[in-house]
Amino acid sequence: MAPDWVESSGWPAPGALDRDSVEARLDRLVRTNRFTIAVVFPVTGAVLLLASALGWFAPAVEALPPALADPLAWVPDALAFNPWLVLVGVAVMRLPLVAGVAPLVDRKATAALLALAAYAYGIEFVGVTTGWPYGAFEYGVALGPMAGGVPLALPVFFFPLVLNSYLLCLLLLGDLARSPWVRLPVVVATVVGIDLVLDPGAVALGFWAYDGGGAFYGVPWSNYAGWVLSATLAVGAFDWGLDRAALLARLDDCPFMLDDMVSFVILWGGVNAAFGNWAPVALASVFAAGLVVTDRFDVPTRPRWVT
Repeated sequence: MAPDWVESSGWPAPGALDRDSVEARLDRLVRTNRFTIAVVFPVTGAVLLLASALGWFAPAVEALPPALADPLAWVPDALAFNPWLVLVGVAVMRLPLVAGVAPLVDRKATAALLALAAYAYGIEFVGVTTGWPYGAFEYGVALGPMAGGVPLALPVFFFPLVLNSYLLCLLLLGDLARSPWVRLPVVVATVVGIDLVLDPGAVALGFWAYDGGGAFYGVPWSNYAGWVLSATLAVGAFDWGLDRAALLARLDDCPFMLDDMVSFVILWGGVNAAFGNWAPVALASVFAAGLVVTDRFDVPTRPRWVT
């Protein structure tokens, strides 16, 4: 018999966990905390990233009375670009997409994800060591644990950029999405557009830097040529591995499925605005408009905490 606290919390009793119950719990968690996940986390993340990049932590601590400043002297080193805070924050913002797609992941989808993960690690390692295909660059901030100069959590950063683009395009294209000759190029272009927002903000923060800089806010055009390649392969993998009809049905039933893209617009639109990167801000606004048109920018305006 399960302890009283287990029954009162609504969590499955030990030994009663299965895929359906875990997915149901995750679904409920996201639905109940949409504002916190999709709005509070990206706003907080943007502030912490800007504070890290612009060196706000140390002056803020030094401005305190000595009785408080001395015990808090550890704060700048602990919070400035803390890799675990970055990773946890990103993982939390990914929860809506994970909860939305999880019921659709079968053996075929798992094979596509594993193949795509292998490609992502491989191409990133090649990119870091040779400069191909994105252009010579190096990481300036550890995005969680690193191995061989590559973030171990790379799929957490890469997959959602592609899948969010895929889902948004399915909604925007409507019946036109039935044709692969329309669907695939439009999604690939959208993924590249996402990176036109992401990369300038990341470079401004110091996440990574390209040797010799680049014409587009410090990013070379070769980076986007590389993203055409990677986006084409990734979009093809998702298109093959996921049932499109099931995705559309899940989108109809799951209002939070694109909340991760809402977070993306808030976080990277805000970061780019802070650095005066107005072209990426304008593009982020285009993605925001797409979310509004598809009725996906509908995160509750007030937080609803779990009771």
